[in-house]
Amino acid sequence: MSITNVNRAVPGVHQYFPLNEPKIGSLLHDQESPLLFRELKLRGITFKNRIFVSPMCQYSSDNGHATDWHLVHIGGFATRGVGAICMEATAVVPEGRISPEDAGLWTDSQIEPLRKIVNFCHAQGTKIGVQLAHAGRKASTRAPWVQKKAGKGASHVASTEEGGWPHEVYGPSSIPFSNTYPTTKELTEEDLSRVEEAFISAVERSEKAGFDFIEIHAAHGYLLHSFVSPLSNTRNDQYGGQDLENRLRYPLRLIAACRKAWPTKPFFVRISASDWAEGPERTEDGVWRQWGIEQSTFLVGKLQDLGVDLVDCSSGGNWVKQAIPIKPGYQVPFAAELKRAYPSMTIGAVGLITEPRIAESYLTSKQANVIFLARELIRNPHWPLSAAQVLGIRVKAANQYERGWAEVPLPDKVS
Repeated sequence: MSITNVNRAVPGVHQYFPLNEPKIGSLLHDQESPLLFRELKLRGITFKNRIFVSPMCQYSSDNGHATDWHLVHIGGFATRGVGAICMEATAVVPEGRISPEDAGLWTDSQIEPLRKIVNFCHAQGTKIGVQLAHAGRKASTRAPWVQKKAGKGASHVASTEEGGWPHEVYGPSSIPFSNTYPTTKELTEEDLSRVEEAFISAVERSEKAGFDFIEIHAAHGYLLHSFVSPLSNTRNDQYGGQDLENRLRYPLRLIAACRKAWPTKPFFVRISASDWAEGPERTEDGVWRQWGIEQSTFLVGKLQDLGVDLVDCSSGGNWVKQAIPIKPGYQVPFAAELKRAYPSMTIGAVGLITEPRIAESYLTSKQANVIFLARELIRNPHWPLSAAQVLGIRVKAANQYERGWAEVPLPDKVS
């Protein structure tokens, strides 16, 4: 039998998986490729396209350990053509979880379940990373569906009876996120060093798990975002107050330490570009009122100097009364502003992006380099393949799924 007729296996993995050539989600034949399906190279890692899976908390871990839910959830994206997957916010210390069921990477026993997921994704030709996080003052809270059942206005706090740690919740200042969230303790210098060491240890465990990249979570009102915003950081020491460089001091120190511990692979940081609080970012006499795009632009310059490879640009999450004009692409203007300021920085755009042509337009207009998707991929895990059809090209489907895509007609003309 000719070798070309053998159902070849992916080499070097512990189970049999059919080998996909080219990789799932890669361009088929000689076609003019939309930017969405062009490769991206960062520090020697080649991402086969620019459709990235955003971190999505699943509230389904077993004492911080990934389970088969995560294997199926993440593995499903790996088989459907995305360029990269970033696993959910993964806490570096137990008290840094958002909920008692959040993922963690604070102990070695959590490495192997993650390695299993990484190996599966690699067998499908998909790059995978992990978002390392500390929830700060938004820790020890209930999973969303538990909170929904509790009803509007009910406490968000996960009590000790629910597996929570409501008396061990920390932030830059003793300012709770809201009156339904846990009381917050101010971090001491000793606490800051302990958290920094925990991040470095989690970076080292990420390497052992085989991740291709890591992302530091500095958004959505969690620990690092709460340090940079004057709404949540009113310290009067070198780490807070009105002085912008003081508020950036600890996040930049921690990010620099993580970059040093992860020297050769791609390194991402997710930021919130705005608090979406009422009023201006700062007053006419220069008083900072909230976190916004002016300070975010300054921060990204510092991140570029530290060797950050990609800024994942989100917004919000730090002010309970935030007023956000939700609409498709509502966060893309922030990404575009950062891209204009730092043309050489790789910028990821997020925020209710659903339509392939619109996603492509964000790339062609140089507002971003990468599109991060979450909710749309929950609704349609096959989005990369359907997006290719809409854009008038054919990309590789998994061998097992080819029969479902081979006869789908392409549009006569792509506008």
